Amino acid sequence: SAWRKDDSASPIDFDALPAVDVDVPAFYFNEQLSQEFQLQVDAGPLKGMVGFYYLDARADTAFDVRLFTTVAGLTAFTQANVDTETYAVFGDFTYDFSPQFSVSAGGRYTWDERTADILRQNYLGGGSPVFGGAGLPFGAPSTDFSGKANYKKFTPRFSVSYKPTPDHNVYASYSKGFKGGGFDPRGVGTNAPDLNGDGVRQDSEVASFLAFRPEEVDSYEVGYKGNLMDGALYVALAGFYADYKDVQIPGSVACTVAVGGVPTPSFCGIVSNAGKARFKGLEFESNARLGRDMMTPGDRLNLQTAIGYIDAQYREYITNIGGVPTDVAAFRKVQNTPKWTASGTLSYQTPVGDGSLYAGTTVSWRSKTYQFEIPNPYIDQKGYALWDASIVYTAPDDRWSLGVHGKNILDKEYKTSGYTFVAANPVTGAIINNAAGFPTPSLGREGTLTAFYGNPRQVFVTATVKF
Repeated sequence: SAWRKDDSASPIDFDALPAVDVDVPAFYFNEQLSQEFQLQVDAGPLKGMVGFYYLDARADTAFDVRLFTTVAGLTAFTQANVDTETYAVFGDFTYDFSPQFSVSAGGRYTWDERTADILRQNYLGGGSPVFGGAGLPFGAPSTDFSGKANYKKFTPRFSVSYKPTPDHNVYASYSKGFKGGGFDPRGVGTNAPDLNGDGVRQDSEVASFLAFRPEEVDSYEVGYKGNLMDGALYVALAGFYADYKDVQIPGSVACTVAVGGVPTPSFCGIVSNAGKARFKGLEFESNARLGRDMMTPGDRLNLQTAIGYIDAQYREYITNIGGVPTDVAAFRKVQNTPKWTASGTLSYQTPVGDGSLYAGTTVSWRSKTYQFEIPNPYIDQKGYALWDASIVYTAPDDRWSLGVHGKNILDKEYKTSGYTFVAANPVTGAIINNAAGFPTPSLGREGTLTAFYGNPRQVFVTATVKF
């Protein structure tokens, strides 16, 4: 059983300038209750479990988007409550045909229900009253929506495992994944297309516009895990392939909203089902105990390494350009997914009196990372490496320890995320510059290109005591 509740208030200054231009004060309220029951079975060669899972989650959001430099006192206020209720039954069993060969099979049936209440109201003369503003309602709500959607899916899993000896394991697996659909709490209902041409946006048309479909994936993996050299070397190697469809892509864009018949610049959230994507790659891990025949008893010198390669590509990415569905997959990247990652940790542990001393150093590296699906040379991060190190003394019987640690020792500057509201070519995503050579704003007068960086060099001491 689990229960969690949290709330927060976050003033977000998208343009990072003194002017009130794309300033977003926001409240977030979340509460969730989950319950899981499991029955585990151990009947000789057959082992496994069956279970039931339930989740009841509530996510309430309220925020202003203040565009005072675009239109004096213009605010787009959003109040969105999105609730999720999920049930699932599942089972997973492994049968050992012999000490060497095993087969596993499992499945999960999920029922999702999403309920949404979304209000989008424009104000003039200041921020919304919810955030202490003096603004007055300007026109009818851009969104006044209540709706419900249900999703259900069976997702299976299969695997086979062969152990020629207890130290070696070769395996292959297949599984299907499912992420439920829902409603975009930041969407603008008045921008929904008039599908039946009657000049009135019906509730069904608004629901279709704000909704996004479930995402599904078929995943395949083959691999090997084993101990070599009498246990001195552990190796794990895996190859994987994942085929996605209806990929859910969250986004925030500048848009125009008709308020009282007046085209008004504003902020719109868009969660779309881009289409298809394919991930394939390799992963390698190892742990080697070095020089064990040359060290004194109790000494331990280890080298841990990890290398990952992933080729992640959109095979179909449908977006609406001028009212025409267009496949722009050739110009889109999978965000926050570097093609290469690698790390290595060299550590040494030795007895000191009746205690022990540990010294270790880690170097990690990742190749170029795209922050969003549309490449952006201002906020995308090229490849970089980080260096960490630690020295820790542990007292006899593990009663207390004292450590000195360094992270990002070379004080590398690297971007981890960002915001972008600048004009770009709708197909290629190329940024459009103005006559002065700067990016053209798409929301607010100055436009927004903001990058957030990882932590700088950190050196700190830790101490632990066990009672």
